[in-house]
Amino acid sequence: MLGFVPPLPQQPGRPPSTGHMIVCGDDALARRLAVELRYVYGERVTLLLPPGRDANSPETPLTQRGRAAALFGRMSAAMNRAGNGTGTAGGGNSGTGSGGSSDTNAGVEAVRIMEAPEPSDDVLEEAGVDRAAALALVYDDDERNIRAALTARRLNPRLRLVIRLYNRKLGLHLEELLDQAAAVAMPGIDPALLDASTTVLSDADTAAPALAATALTGSSKVIQAEGLLLRAAERPPPRPGEAADPGLCTLALLSSTTNDPAGAEGSDSSGDEAPQLLPDESAVAAATGRGTVVLETVSRADPDRPATRMGGRGAPLSQVFSRRLRWSALGVAASVVALVIASVVTTKDSVVHSTYLTLLDLLSMGDPAEDGGDARQIIQLLSGVAGLLLLPLLVAAVLEAFGTLRTASSLRRPPRGLSGHVVLLGLGKIGTRVLVRLRELDIPVVVVEEDPEARGIPLARSMHVPTVIGDVTQEGVLEAAKIYRARALLALTSIDTTNLEAALYARSVKPDLRVALRLYDDEFATAVYRTLRTAHPQALTRSRSVSHLAAPAFAGAMMGRQVLGAIPVERKVMLFAALEVAGHPQLEGRTVEQAFRAGAWRVLAIDATPPADRNPDLAAPLPFDPEGDVAPPPSGLVWDLHPGYVLRAQDRVVIAATRRGLAELLRRQRAVVPRQ
Repeated sequence: MLGFVPPLPQQPGRPPSTGHMIVCGDDALARRLAVELRYVYGERVTLLLPPGRDANSPETPLTQRGRAAALFGRMSAAMNRAGNGTGTAGGGNSGTGSGGSSDTNAGVEAVRIMEAPEPSDDVLEEAGVDRAAALALVYDDDERNIRAALTARRLNPRLRLVIRLYNRKLGLHLEELLDQAAAVAMPGIDPALLDASTTVLSDADTAAPALAATALTGSSKVIQAEGLLLRAAERPPPRPGEAADPGLCTLALLSSTTNDPAGAEGSDSSGDEAPQLLPDESAVAAATGRGTVVLETVSRADPDRPATRMGGRGAPLSQVFSRRLRWSALGVAASVVALVIASVVTTKDSVVHSTYLTLLDLLSMGDPAEDGGDARQIIQLLSGVAGLLLLPLLVAAVLEAFGTLRTASSLRRPPRGLSGHVVLLGLGKIGTRVLVRLRELDIPVVVVEEDPEARGIPLARSMHVPTVIGDVTQEGVLEAAKIYRARALLALTSIDTTNLEAALYARSVKPDLRVALRLYDDEFATAVYRTLRTAHPQALTRSRSVSHLAAPAFAGAMMGRQVLGAIPVERKVMLFAALEVAGHPQLEGRTVEQAFRAGAWRVLAIDATPPADRNPDLAAPLPFDPEGDVAPPPSGLVWDLHPGYVLRAQDRVVIAATRRGLAELLRRQRAVVPRQ
């Protein structure tokens, strides 16, 4: 796919100055993060990659270094095509020093690329970790990231660390440990700096909500972080004569229209076909008949909300005994009741005694009713027949119970008659998190995984999720997952061609199937989308890149842990962040209306509580004085902002921003507040 590798930048012996960023990793996330920091935030970046061929693609002629250089070359060319003055964050330059006066790092090499098998003491020292501002450790191996983080903290206690860990619980402990190590090494350190010293993130957790949402038409996109809950919803294009629901505000205008519901699935490089992020009122008014992403809720997250229990300790009755056996047992019970009633009516005996005699007859524990009447003898014969029916029923129940216990550790097969489910391909790190998210939404799922020892297999077993073990590219595997009755296919394996092959085969079985693919390369994803859209114009196709979704959150953390989350808007990304107004001239002293910049950022809510007491329980509307003055907000989260409210230095705002918009805010902050 990448046929031309541009020349690599010159490799200086050591970084020319302090304050640069170091990214260490071995996969696509490391390369994407380096691009984000250099071409969006304008930072000097040193990228440390393992030598040799790409471990995930041994057949490719490109090494990790070659892949990174090719990616930087494409980004540099895209920036040059866009023009030097179009980016709001200095992103309109190539980053190579060949133009673009808005770049604060003009004249510095695009990215300094180093190769080393491990981020050892000597390698980190050569990368300049003792003078760096931040270090990102995004290897796919948690243990390697932890080992490198401990080394880096020892070499530079002031270093801001961003660590990629899949294990959430371990991440919390590691974050606390490294911050304590920094506090011990620097007595009297500013707590605000210490809070931003170590950040542990998971690309799987960042991308899973967005990937799960692609399986649902018009599904909500939820971000919950730091006690805040933001919910955005994708609205399809309105039908003729209908008006679109604007929600609290319109966050994006999609490429989909009433005449073209599929849209163009645009990205940053799609030009006019790309979705428009954070449009102003005039753009929204002019965009009739277009799909939108609107903000539905900004509130405090409910800390008392119980977590959804994904699996109980015991299996329900329906999973222990088959449906046929349960119906058989019900039939035997009904016959016993009928025999008791017949005994009461014919013998005039009490209900209790009649039940007792019937059960004795049923279990063949009574004597023949030789002295009884004809009715009593007939009832005894019928009871014996029912007893004969009960014996195989009991044997079947015992066998099924033992079979359930024996297969409790095995995977459940897709049940007959299953329909309206989501077929999920791949149970690696990403697929496992997406599976949890889908089950939290009570969406039926069937999993397809080739490796019986994959990371998510134990979770699927404990959640009783139907699972098919097999190669999805082999005939019959998708059919076993009931793809012809599914509502959507999520192809989330780590191999682009496997995901594409599965999507094409699924479409041949069910042409109107909703498909979401995990694809890394943006140009490849665009070509795939256009081809599938042409072949199946009535079906919805989406493609997502995990590294593209996760990189902005990692980059924001390297700038100071201010990104709450990200949501995909087609193949673009919108960020949500919490910022202190102080130190941001674009916000401080301006009204909410003046602070809004179309296509860059928008203030959604403010936390007006004093910093020491910011734990409010409720969101409140902002009072407005009819005389024309906007009163100071009450304590708490304020989402119903009046356009005339003036943002104060002590306010903390929640904003929606584009990647370059947030980069401009953070860069301007660094210009006002010198780096410690």
